[in-house]
Amino acid sequence: SQYSAVDTNPLSVYIMQPIWNKIIKIVPLWIAPNLLTFSGFVMILFNYFLISFYDWDYTASGSSPGLVPTWVWLFSAFTTFCAYALDSIDGKHARRTQSSTPLGELFDHGLDSWATSIFVLSFFSVCSRDNGKTGVSVYTMYIYLSIVLFNFMCSHWEKYNTGVLFLPWGYDISQVVLIAAYLLTSAVGVEVWQKPLLLGYYITDILVILLIGFSLFLSFPQTLYNIHRAHLKKTLKNDSLYEGLLPLVSPLLLFVLLTVWVVLSPSNILAKQPRLFLWMVGVAFSNVICRVIICQMSGTRPELFHWFLFPLALVVYAAISGLLGWMEEAVLAVFTALVTAAHLHYGVCVGKQLSEHLNIYIFSLKKRVQE
Repeated sequence: SQYSAVDTNPLSVYIMQPIWNKIIKIVPLWIAPNLLTFSGFVMILFNYFLISFYDWDYTASGSSPGLVPTWVWLFSAFTTFCAYALDSIDGKHARRTQSSTPLGELFDHGLDSWATSIFVLSFFSVCSRDNGKTGVSVYTMYIYLSIVLFNFMCSHWEKYNTGVLFLPWGYDISQVVLIAAYLLTSAVGVEVWQKPLLLGYYITDILVILLIGFSLFLSFPQTLYNIHRAHLKKTLKNDSLYEGLLPLVSPLLLFVLLTVWVVLSPSNILAKQPRLFLWMVGVAFSNVICRVIICQMSGTRPELFHWFLFPLALVVYAAISGLLGWMEEAVLAVFTALVTAAHLHYGVCVGKQLSEHLNIYIFSLKKRVQE
């Protein structure tokens, strides 16, 4: 299917696009677009592990002055900008080198589906978790992450039904806000997050309110409207309501299971291991969405229940029934490692299959020799 995307965001159209058009001219023509996409992702990943090293349990910024060195925040702003730039120019570069492929589209969106949670998890280190005086509770973090992932899911669910990816306005805005937040933190210290800004509200409260407002009153209605418009124009990809809603079943069940675990965990697992738990949420979600993206690209029907849901349901049942007892944290750690390994394995396999099928290399523009 021909890739089509629509971007109507004024920030993107009038400010960022002209910048990307300048940057793209520097990129050598022999570089593969997927290499740009992947480099951006690796930078975000590296930055995430760097922050985790200084702030494993999200408490480092709660003390004054914060325990994370200033250079780390500067580095975070730098890597976030680079990843944002690379993610914005990879498609332009593919058209420029006439190497646009379904593999590139999947690579881009697949890595985005994972990067989305990593951006959010890195940002939580800036505002720190609730310590009684300032900070954000781990439950707010979980809800915040879920809303961001819900937004991401909506735009791909919409593409599954309409064949067009309407680029969410939130993306450019969130990237600019993230970069600004890191620069602000490096300039004035973490204290800026610990003082009320407006009417007793903290910056973090305002960001959460904006995010929820954006999602519920802009993004989601826009998605429904675009699908409705496609229905009126008779351009919907799926005839039945069942098929149209099918991709939402697994992500929603995933969210329900995870929320049950968070709320009913005997050892309060989210408070004990927020970084492990939220990382696992992001990876599991990314895998579910990647399958929806592949179905949408290949015109196939997604399965009703993603296989992750079965082991997850077992683990959640064992945890909330008290079967795991003191082993709950250890089991979460093992489960997180397995989910991450499974996701990596899946990504490598799909990449290999597609590169063989399309007869191209993933990270090189050289043509494969027919065996």
